[in-house]
Amino acid sequence: MYFLMLYLLFFYFKLARVNKKEEVLTPLVGICHVGVFIAAVLLYRYGFTHYSATIVGIASLLFFIMAALNVTAVQLGIFKDGKPLLGITRLYRFMPVISGVLLAYGIAVSL
Repeated sequence: MYFLMLYLLFFYFKLARVNKKEEVLTPLVGICHVGVFIAAVLLYRYGFTHYSATIVGIASLLFFIMAALNVTAVQLGIFKDGKPLLGITRLYRFMPVISGVLLAYGIAVSL
């Protein structure tokens, strides 16, 4: 579960970076960014206390690459009949949900 949350963390960071370039920063997105930052600190604290630093570092590098490739694939798009199957704006709608899940898991593992 920890490694899934670590992947979601990098996926959120990549989505936030793309969102920053394309959209205006709303107060809800700003609150989500702060929540994910807190979750990142809690996740890495948990990871370094329960796993070796090498495992956490290698997993972070691989998940960073995977998240970047996934968001890039969505940006390029898979089209059916001239319409995208999954657009980047649909992923933007999940940003508050992802940040809530990450923050809840970060708080849960820190207790």
